[in-house]
Formats: sequence, C-alpha cells, structure tokens
Amino acid sequence: MNIIICGAGKVGFSISKQLSAQGHSITVVDQSSEFIQKIDDTQDVKGIVGRATYPSVLEKAGAKDADMIIAVTQNDETNMVICQVAYSIFKINKKIARIRGQEFLGGKWGKLYGESNLPIDVIISPELEVAKSLQRKLDAPGALDSVPFAGGRIKVLEINIGKNCPLVNTALGKLTERFPDLRANILGVIRGEKFVILKKKDRMLIDDKAFVVVNASQINTTLSAFGHEEKMAKKILIVGGGNIGFNLAKNLESDSEGVRVKIIEKNKDRAEFIANELNNTIVINGDGLEEDVLKEANIEEAETILSLTNDDEDNIMVCVLAEKNNPNKRTIALVNKQNYSLLQSSLKINDLVDPRLTTISTILKHVHKGTIETVYTLLDGEYEFIEAEVLETSELISKSIKDSNLPKEIRIGAIVREKEVIIPKSDFKFEKKDLVVFLTKREHLEKVESLFRISSLV
Repeated sequence: MNIIICGAGKVGFSISKQLSAQGHSITVVDQSSEFIQKIDDTQDVKGIVGRATYPSVLEKAGAKDADMIIAVTQNDETNMVICQVAYSIFKINKKIARIRGQEFLGGKWGKLYGESNLPIDVIISPELEVAKSLQRKLDAPGALDSVPFAGGRIKVLEINIGKNCPLVNTALGKLTERFPDLRANILGVIRGEKFVILKKKDRMLIDDKAFVVVNASQINTTLSAFGHEEKMAKKILIVGGGNIGFNLAKNLESDSEGVRVKIIEKNKDRAEFIANELNNTIVINGDGLEEDVLKEANIEEAETILSLTNDDEDNIMVCVLAEKNNPNKRTIALVNKQNYSLLQSSLKINDLVDPRLTTISTILKHVHKGTIETVYTLLDGEYEFIEAEVLETSELISKSIKDSNLPKEIRIGAIVREKEVIIPKSDFKFEKKDLVVFLTKREHLEKVESLFRISSLV
C-alpha cells in the first residue's frame, strides 16, 4: 500500500519503520527538518518537510495515489484538517487520526465525524487506549498484561517466569503430561532482548516473559499453574489525574465492583474537575512526590499504585517512594523513554507502560489487509499477535496445522469455532469462519494477509 504518515514524532517514526519493514511504500511529512532528516538517515522511506495541512505538500507526498493517510501530529485540529484535505481533494480511501482532546471524543459529538462533516474513518485516542490497557493489567493480577481477542473469549497473557514457577525447566512437550489441568498454549518468551518461539523440546527459564494463549475462563487456573496466586487489587492509588488517570478511574468505577480508588492530582482546578466528574473516587490535591501527601492517601494500605503523570522521572520516583512505604504492593509507572526499562529491575518497579506501543498496536490493526481484527505488537513490531477469520476462499480450509505449510515463525494459539474455544494440536483442521488467534513474525505478514484476505479490500 501507498501510505502517508503525517507527523514524525515517536509514534510516526515507529509506525513508518514498522510499515516500511512490512513492504509498504511510506512517505512521512513533518514541519521539522530535524525529524525528517532522522527518518531519511535511518529508514527506507521518503521524507518531506512541510505542513501536512497544505494541499500542495500532500500532493508532493503522493496523495493522488495514496491508499491511506495516518495523521499523528501533536495537534488534534491539525490531524482533523489533514483528514479533511485528504478526503475533499485527494479522495484518499482510509483516513486515521490521533485525537487526544476529550471534548472531541464524547458520544454527544459523535455526529462530528463522517463524510459530510469531518471524514475520519478511524479515531485513535492514546489516553483512552492506555487506560484500557492499564485496566486489563489490573483485571489479571499476576500477569504483566492480558490482551483480549475474539470478543474477550481468548486472552493473550504476558507472564513473568519467577523462581517459584513450577513449569520452569520442563520441556513444553511434557507440560500436558505433568500438568494435565493446564489448558494453555505457550507460544514464546522474551529472553533478554530477544523473542524466542518455543518448540516442544524447549523449556522456560527464570526471568523469561512468557506469552500464553488461553481460554478467557481459564485465566486464574493458568496463572496459578505459573506460580502466580496474586489476588485482584481492591485498593488502588493513582498518582496523576490527567486523561489517562481520570479515564482509568472512570472505567474502574463502572466495571470493577468493590474497588476503591484514590487519585492524587497536583493541579487544584484539575483535582476539582475530577472530583466533580467521578462518583466513588477520593481525590487528593497534592504532589505525589511528597511523603506527607502519600501518607494522606494511605499509601501503606494501597495494593496497587499507578503513577501516570506526564513526567517520566516523577513516575519512576513515585514508584520508588511507594516501594519504600509499602514493599508488598504492585507498582506501575507510565514512561515515554524506552531506556528507562533498564532501571525497572533495580528499582523494583513491577511494570513500565509505554503509551507509544499501545497507540502503535491500535493503528496497525487498521492497516493490515483482510479480515484481521485485533493486533498486539512485541519488540517494536518485530512480532505480532493477530486475530483473523478463515474465509471460504482461504487455502487453509480443510488443512491441518501440520500440513498447512505455514512458516515456522507463524504459530497458531487458539481458535473460536462457533461458541467453542479450541487450544489446537498439530492435527487440528481449519474450517470456514474459524476465528484464529496466532503469532507471526513481521516478514510473514504478506503471507498472513493472503490467507485471510477479502477481495474487496485494498
């Protein structure tokens, strides 16, 4: 596909890198000559310096022949105008815009978007997506992440392999024999800085991060088998009442029964706004880095502490202070700089969340061709978990997994057939309308798209 990306910041840079690696023709537009130079120096893409809202700039970027435009500049209004110009003048088929302002996202204003008004096909709100991601982590205690597929019937769990994990050093081919109640598919692990696809003879090691596909009803059983018996947190402290913290608290109020939430927010006006908008959340106006404020929030009683301010260093320091005051709790810090991951273990922070990765995963699912739905990326897009439907035209029909000639780096995790969730073996045969959750390496995406493609799609 010919894709124009407007905005060469962290998200735009990462998306262009991943889509280019997948074989798409990419042009990146940004006002910053420095950002474009960085793109030109490091990626095989075309970079253009200019305002993407100007028709002449989009024309230079190849808008007449573009299949898709992705607007991820730092300004909501700019992203909206880009999509309008892309539609009105160049008739670009698919238009994706990142929009942060909550005023633009309310259901009350849903009629704003559409061909007759603002023709935006897909709206990405990073704050809302990150809030959902954090809620998933809270809903699956013991897992680093819990990503829903197939309408929530299948979950991909990211699980830390600790010294107390009974599955350590057991060959995958022997797991069912030793643990007959385990109904899960262990597809691979992050070991060091690499992703390793595990085979039957391979074993999980301490400090691995395992990626496990399970029936959603088996989450607790699976986590227990991995040595994780953590209970769902009922007392949650959020430091930072921005859009992420606010939306997380709002989601917890509506979806999580019995959960008590407190928010510490430094800005007085923002604290008053949050207090008025939320019903059952206690809001404290103060600095989360001050120990007396943390004591006022009863940090020693909190079971999970999330630091979600706009400052990476503050978020890390809050978690360090939380460890000092309450060493038995779970800490989660929002960070935008990838190199802070090197400090996670030494500072005893349970989880670092990069909003960029969440945004990228959300965008990518709208780029893939065919009946592909949910997408979850690993290691900056090197691997992806994907959900897709088997069509009657697919070459997979009536073939078993072992006879399907799938590349080794494509691993089938689970299938939904009608209402049944199946953790398949090698002799499993695909049928029309099977909903498949699988892992694939980036270079095999073209093969994946051909297996699940609809002819009417670009």
